Amino acid sequence: MNEENKKVPRRISQTVLNSLKGGVVPRIGLPYVAVGRKNEIEALLRDVDIISDGGASFRFIVGRYGSGKSFLLQTIRNYAMDRGFIVADADLSPERRLQGTRGQGLATYRELIGNLSTKTKPEGGALTLVLDRWISSVQSEAARETGLAPGDAALTRSVDRKIFAVTAAVSELVHGFEFAKLLSAYYHAYADGDDETKAKVVRWFRAEYATKREAKEELGVGIIITDDDWYDYLKLFAVFFRMAGYTGMLLLIDELVNLYKIPNAVTRQYNYEKLLTMYNDTLQGKARYLGILMGATPQAVEDRRRGVYSYEALRSRLAEGKFSRPGARDLLAPVIRLEPLTAEELLVLCEKLAGMHAGLYGCARGVSTEELASFLKIEYGRIGADRNITPREVIRDFIELLDLLYQNPETTLDALLDSGEFSYAKSEAVSDEADGGFAEFTV
Repeated sequence: MNEENKKVPRRISQTVLNSLKGGVVPRIGLPYVAVGRKNEIEALLRDVDIISDGGASFRFIVGRYGSGKSFLLQTIRNYAMDRGFIVADADLSPERRLQGTRGQGLATYRELIGNLSTKTKPEGGALTLVLDRWISSVQSEAARETGLAPGDAALTRSVDRKIFAVTAAVSELVHGFEFAKLLSAYYHAYADGDDETKAKVVRWFRAEYATKREAKEELGVGIIITDDDWYDYLKLFAVFFRMAGYTGMLLLIDELVNLYKIPNAVTRQYNYEKLLTMYNDTLQGKARYLGILMGATPQAVEDRRRGVYSYEALRSRLAEGKFSRPGARDLLAPVIRLEPLTAEELLVLCEKLAGMHAGLYGCARGVSTEELASFLKIEYGRIGADRNITPREVIRDFIELLDLLYQNPETTLDALLDSGEFSYAKSEAVSDEADGGFAEFTV
């Protein structure tokens, strides 16, 4: 086993390979298999720096199914958490939209809050942890400044003043007064050991109160988070998280294509109107310490009949300029269009996966670089591959080959590539190669 294989823990290798073979992006281990996207990552990390300075950012990541949108979003997610951000992610669906008549917008909010993640709790569900950490850090800071012991009334008053400074800053924002009141209630419940009240406050933050009356009776707050105003509370959370010691908040919303699929034109327009509000807020300075990344397909954005561009106010803001073109995209624009990975980049990715697979099963790497190149030539030789091939398809095929080679050590890669569907693809690739189709593909 070579040194590269030893660097990847087997638990991570198993997760990465299983996820990629299943066609989904792993939550962990992305740095071990990341290739390409250097310019896109650098552009998005500049946004992260702007957010940490008190700004806001909104970007669309546009690419075809399997082109690497979700991979890029998860990569930025990991980078942001390493830099002290709180990250929340959600996939849109028929039940989760930005706006809806049956609480679909609120369902998206609940998914985001449920998936709040930090570096120390990357799997989500970090809200209670963040609240408790905030109060604990304020108490520790007050104790250091005053030299007083826990339980001293003067220390309690000092902590109260620090808590009030945070809640006062939040209360200046829309819905901030009630939000601050609930933060204060959580603090006092924490100090008194009142777990029941703490749970009620967290329930309110998660938008689990169905009526204002119920919230008023249990918490003394006469409002609840609704389908119309849930985004306002995310802006409040972003400011609060910053004051609680985090760098900022990053929202990752994928599968924007589900807005494109809404059959009712009026409902689609309401969702695009909400999208416009979120976009304008970030660019006009109405949001602070907040970044939003949305993943979408080209059709979901550019279709003038049903896509984002069907809403003229968004089209005029997002349409690509006259000078951008494939190979020279403006990565500072609000829409980042993913270019396909090159064959050389996919070769590097396959080499990483082959090494990870060998490390996981404790065997020698079963394929050479030359064999990897042959495999990719066949993949790229498929009819229409120049327009339709995606990293997801190539990766799934390749991991399947690695698994088959491991389970059948007497089999060779050439034998597998000569079988079934691959034999037809191989003949196409050989034909193309004879015509110079792979003249630029070198090992």
